[in-house]
Amino acid sequence: MKTAVVYFSLEGNTKYAAEKIAKRLQADLIELSPNKDYPTGSVSKFVWGGKSAVLAEQPRLLPYEFNKDLYDLIILGTPIWSGTFTPPLRTFLMEQDLSGKKIALFACHSGGGSSRSFPKMQELLEHSEIVETLALFDPKAKPSQDTENLIEEFCKKLQ
Repeated sequence: MKTAVVYFSLEGNTKYAAEKIAKRLQADLIELSPNKDYPTGSVSKFVWGGKSAVLAEQPRLLPYEFNKDLYDLIILGTPIWSGTFTPPLRTFLMEQDLSGKKIALFACHSGGGSSRSFPKMQELLEHSEIVETLALFDPKAKPSQDTENLIEEFCKKLQ
């Protein structure tokens, strides 16, 4: 089974998890990057990023290589912004028709929101099969054995 991990990460938490998942599953790793960077480490990050997420914006992405027909399983990763998934992942979902694909979702957060974000992603993936979800609390910023165990369990379920 061929797998892709497609993700957006602003400050490294989602990238950290995506790399661990991809390594464990021997999956292709595809990072999404917006044409214009979001601010990091400041109040403007929350204002600009949160506004973009709430308004369901779709920023232009830098070119990436992805062919859905090559993959049996596609794992999508995102930080949580204002209780929802990030605009770069929204752009990806609007650009790609993942109908009929097996999909797993993971989200990194600093205090919740994944319970609301997964249903929002599922709305855009209504013709796909969601096989598993994973919510992680700041996996890079606050590493823990619990986080490592959750990632391991998630990967085992996907094999």
